[in-house]
Amino acid sequence: MSPGTLSSAYAACRRVNARYGKTFFLATTLLRPEQRPAVHALYAFARWADEIVDAAGVADRASRLDEVERLLDEEPSNPVLLALADTMRRYDIDRSLFTDFLASMRMDLDVTEYADLDALGVYVHGSAEVIGLQMLPVLGTVVPREEAAPYAARLGTAFQLTNFLRDVGEDLDRGRVYLPQDVLAAHGVDRDLLQWVRRHRRANDRVQGVLDDLVAHSYALYRSAEPGIAMLSAVSRPCVRTAYTLYRDILGLVGCEVLWRRVAVPNARRFAVAVPGAGRALLARASLARAATP
Repeated sequence: MSPGTLSSAYAACRRVNARYGKTFFLATTLLRPEQRPAVHALYAFARWADEIVDAAGVADRASRLDEVERLLDEEPSNPVLLALADTMRRYDIDRSLFTDFLASMRMDLDVTEYADLDALGVYVHGSAEVIGLQMLPVLGTVVPREEAAPYAARLGTAFQLTNFLRDVGEDLDRGRVYLPQDVLAAHGVDRDLLQWVRRHRRANDRVQGVLDDLVAHSYALYRSAEPGIAMLSAVSRPCVRTAYTLYRDILGLVGCEVLWRRVAVPNARRFAVAVPGAGRALLARASLARAATP
């Protein structure tokens, strides 16, 4: 694998991250330059699998996911796999994390709803917790990695639940409801009512009650994950703190309108969070450079 080929592969992953993961991409700019390509590779791989799952009218999605998993153990054959293979080697990322991720992607092919948070948690382990665990070696820690791992997994879950709340309407169009059925039932909400709200673009108190409960649960997850940020290497904390803040901010925008439009943190708020984060990142890098100077 020539350096030029590998550089091009990472550049392709960066473009995927920049196009589809704007908030996440903004946060990655606060990492050291040598860390960013690995994060882009992890993101691009996850996005690739997600695109396979969501491809409309594709009958062989399961076999395509099987092919992706098989390719992980062969000579890399495309830019995403080239960059991912290098990232896995460079940071000694556990191969089983990708197996678990793809297992959750396969669940999306035939599981359309979840009875409760415990059932949803089986899916979220592979779709989100393992992403936090994949990231951990890249970010680095000031404590043993296994001590930081539960917090990284929990933050992945918080991000995923935030996405579920933001994307209720889009997921409905794909035939999926990630909001737990027991929470829906407690408020007298079913799939038909969710679809009615989406179709008519009208708020509903019962639906709002469901969203409020799950927003509160998600805020609690963010609080329980927050101590893990201090366990990361100093140069990585500004990135994760920025992502933490901006994703958590999405929760404050969640109302019935998520069923008919995609809410987003305003650009002014993004940069109000990112600019101080950039300052902290520069200070952390300067401190690291001084410590490395004989």
